[in-house]
Amino acid sequence: MASRRLLLGFLALAACDEKKEAAQQPAAPPPAVFVARAALQPITQGADFVGRVEALEKVEVRARVTGFLHEVTFTEGQMVKAGDMIYEIEREPFLAELAQAQAQLERAEADARNATLQVARGRELIRSNTISQATQDQRVADADSATATVAARKAEVDKAKIQLGYTRILAPISGRIGRTAVTPGNVVSPSSGVLTTIVRQDTMRVVFPVSQRQILAWRKVAGDGELDTVKAKLKLADGSLYDQVGKLNFVDVRTDRATDSVLVQAIFPNPKNVLSDGQFVSVVVEAEAPRQAIVIPQSAVQIDQAGTFVLVVGPGNKVEVKRVKLGRGPAGQSIVEDGLPEGAMVITEGAQRARPGSVVAPRPAEGLPAGAVPGRAG
Repeated sequence: MASRRLLLGFLALAACDEKKEAAQQPAAPPPAVFVARAALQPITQGADFVGRVEALEKVEVRARVTGFLHEVTFTEGQMVKAGDMIYEIEREPFLAELAQAQAQLERAEADARNATLQVARGRELIRSNTISQATQDQRVADADSATATVAARKAEVDKAKIQLGYTRILAPISGRIGRTAVTPGNVVSPSSGVLTTIVRQDTMRVVFPVSQRQILAWRKVAGDGELDTVKAKLKLADGSLYDQVGKLNFVDVRTDRATDSVLVQAIFPNPKNVLSDGQFVSVVVEAEAPRQAIVIPQSAVQIDQAGTFVLVVGPGNKVEVKRVKLGRGPAGQSIVEDGLPEGAMVITEGAQRARPGSVVAPRPAEGLPAGAVPGRAG
């Protein structure tokens, strides 16, 4: 019995020692988290589209008369000016037709002069009753017919001159000329099709379809909807940015019923001939004046069943939950539309160790100076 009491005494003494040791142990330090400041920065609102490059002026050159092609006077791919001769069709047959038409005109003019003289003589003869009135009337009719014949022959001469002029095919516009579809010695005619194409390349237009959903987003970019407040940029096939800035100058008045989209057009300078007719490009439409917006790193954003939220470090380094409404921002960042004041410290790393209401040890997030560099919201 005495040994049992002694054992219980030892156990009680050991328990007291354990409580003292537990009381003497220091409390665990608050967990460390990385934070970034919600900063106000200029954001250029923008939207991306897919478009096709079109020439402002493009002419398909065709023959207007039938004949043997005598000469091709251009080098494929060269720049030509409006009025430059680019093809010449054999001229001799057309020169002969012109000479024949002129000869017929001269004959008709001679007949007309003779008919006029006959009418004048008839007026004298009819006074002396030498000829009848019917004969005189016939002479007047013959003179009128001769005059009409002269007019017809003049038209034939003009036509022959026009046909002769068509033997020299001139460039209708200034621009870069393409490949020739025919070579000298071949017969060309209006049914021969396109002989070559001339494209004006100093300025190009880019046409791109915009859906109704995108139109609504674009109108937010454009502000009051003025085209002058919007600029356009291009991304080329290799992902590089085209070095010229374009301007929107046309929005179609009709919506395509099949695609529920409208066509928008932008004009771009093309001094180095980088853009070519028919080329596919990515169009970046941006507001010319940036707007100020609160921006946070995307790593701070969390989602649960109630929506989107961020954890912020409040007074006393206590963790708070802020429900936010976000928009698209620059790469790696989000725009805060509502729910977070400027200057709030949002947790970017270590959120799994932070609980609402708990105390944390905030540290600045390296490489995440939100708002340090202006960006574009796409």
